[in-house]
Amino acid sequence: MDYNWQNYTVLIAEDDEICYKYIELVLSRKTNINIIWAVTGKQAVDYCKLYDHIDIVLMDIQLPELDGYEATRQIKSNKPNLPVIIQSANTLNDELEKCIEVGCEAYVTKPLDIPVLFKKMDSLLNTVPSNRIFIK
Repeated sequence: MDYNWQNYTVLIAEDDEICYKYIELVLSRKTNINIIWAVTGKQAVDYCKLYDHIDIVLMDIQLPELDGYEATRQIKSNKPNLPVIIQSANTLNDELEKCIEVGCEAYVTKPLDIPVLFKKMDSLLNTVPSNRIFIK
């Protein structure tokens, strides 16, 4: 299923260029979403402060400078309604608890299941902030 998100912008916080290029390719072909790339956690936080038009963040956990948890915590302290989806290769329950603790709205595992990612993104992009719940 294709989505039309041409009026939305996603910030992809991913330090691995191959992973980023894969996500960028899939998102641009299937959704038309605008994409901003942050290579470090600090850069992700700075971009979220700098750009008001970011609608959603896809956050890797293992990032240089600031890990994804701390970057999410800082982003949420500045923009509490900006939805964040954390992505990780780990599937441990304590990871899910940390994600909820820092305020993210969803969690996806690597390798990414693209239909699952798209469903979570679509839900978050089309839900009023006050009605959002954590999406497993």
